[in-house]
Amino acid sequence: MSNTTSELTLSPAYRQSQRALSAWIEQTGAGARRHAFTARSSLSGLAAFERGRLARWIAWLCIAGESRGEPSLIGRLRRLDGALYTSVYEALDRLPGAVTGIAGRVRLSA
Repeated sequence: MSNTTSELTLSPAYRQSQRALSAWIEQTGAGARRHAFTARSSLSGLAAFERGRLARWIAWLCIAGESRGEPSLIGRLRRLDGALYTSVYEALDRLPGAVTGIAGRVRLSA
């Protein structure tokens, strides 16, 4: 049986960055500081298109967190990596139903 949809292939560097960022996102306080270095260093091995893909993934996480009333991830991201923050902020503008507000706060449009 043939499949007409293309399979998403993720590079080892992308998977490592996604795992490192997931660990950093899940932790708060002192735990987050321990994971920040690993997450930040994992970004250096990504190609430009992978950074864009990662930014879109994080943008969706920002929207999901905001809809559950969780603290904004975008502010933490600014302190982690400025370039990734900028990419995520731009990706938020392109997501359906999402608008960026003052000071990087994300809210769902009505």
